[in-house]
Amino acid sequence: MFKTLQNAFKIKDIRKKLIFTFLMLIVIRLGSQLPIPGVNRTFFASWLAAQTGDAFNLLDAFTGGSLASMSIFALGINPYITSSIIIQLLTIAIPQLEEMQKDGEEGRKKIQNITRYVTVALALIEGTAMTIGFGGQGLLENPTWYNMAVVVIALTAGSAFLMWIGERITQNGVGNGISIVLLINIVSRMPDDFTTLYTQFMAGKSVAMAVLSAVIILAVILVTVVFVIILQDGERRIPVQYSKKLQGRKVLGGQSTHIPMKVNTAGVIPVIFASSLMSLPGIIAAFLGKGNGTGIGSQIITGLSSSSWCDPQNPVYSLGLLFYILLVVFFAYFYTSITFNPLEIADNMKKQGGFIPGIRPGRPTSDYLTKILNYIIFVGAIGLIIVCVIPIFFNGMFGASVSFGGTSIIIVVGVVLETIKQIESQMAVRYYKGFLND
Repeated sequence: MFKTLQNAFKIKDIRKKLIFTFLMLIVIRLGSQLPIPGVNRTFFASWLAAQTGDAFNLLDAFTGGSLASMSIFALGINPYITSSIIIQLLTIAIPQLEEMQKDGEEGRKKIQNITRYVTVALALIEGTAMTIGFGGQGLLENPTWYNMAVVVIALTAGSAFLMWIGERITQNGVGNGISIVLLINIVSRMPDDFTTLYTQFMAGKSVAMAVLSAVIILAVILVTVVFVIILQDGERRIPVQYSKKLQGRKVLGGQSTHIPMKVNTAGVIPVIFASSLMSLPGIIAAFLGKGNGTGIGSQIITGLSSSSWCDPQNPVYSLGLLFYILLVVFFAYFYTSITFNPLEIADNMKKQGGFIPGIRPGRPTSDYLTKILNYIIFVGAIGLIIVCVIPIFFNGMFGASVSFGGTSIIIVVGVVLETIKQIESQMAVRYYKGFLND
């Protein structure tokens, strides 16, 4: 990775893209420190600390701590992520969106514009709900309608500005702009997390115990990262053979290729969906001021919180972990089913004269791809579960509560790998252009 970056800085065009990306990241971190006018910045941090569950922990990690400090980037890039997922799901249900998706570059631009509008609408709704819900509880120093409007506008503008920065990084930087914005927010929280781990497991301990704790912590992180790399890069290659065609005096086709089917076909989406669904009751209860009760409802909400799982003192709460695992598997199958269509792939192969060796074209090819896909999805879902359960286990057993859970690690490793691949591809294109010009 470091060799790739070193070589990239030697190429002027790529060096400009890297510097531009770095400057945009500085802007993001500076914006994360800008307070919203009229807001009590200590209120939300104290309120989050008082919550027994972890419903808001993932949101705060995705905003790089901006949510706790109530800066102008408190909503983060989350409205854009939610908007993208919604639009992607709606392309299956709405024929007009499906036609746009198939309409090449022009259709992609139209869908992108729709995603932007939905992002602003979601940011406006979330900002309004947050301002009204907490405005009278101490979030606003002077809860007037004017001050509420200022806070809502600031939150909405901050989220829209982050979306704009992400798109600029995609166009003028190294690519993957939205993912890089999310990456820098997650990474910015890690120094505080390592400080917490040091204070909790090493400070005040004997040298031998401190060294053992450090080795165990580094080993767990390293094993998790390596496992995520294997999970992200793993794929099943389905061989495809194209028959030869005689066109005039030319023989076309006849080449062999393959269909790459990633083991983790759905990426981090199943984990985000499952975590969001598990956190929703806790978020609603927190808004209603009923999140820290002792009734049956509060116990159910506690059982849905990952901070209560794998706790030897309260093993019954670990039933929530089983429900979480089932949700991850379900969403892995669900999301892949709407993004990967074996029947469409089989039809396209048949039209182009392609076939899988030993499998007849058409419906048998579709059935074969579906069978392989179902197996791969299950393996990928099990991999996602392992990555997510490792931090949860250590949190429950040893109280190692940090913000970079399995979801964050998958995002960080995935974005870094994808960004490095994009830089390498740009270097390769630059090399070939230079070679041809010479």
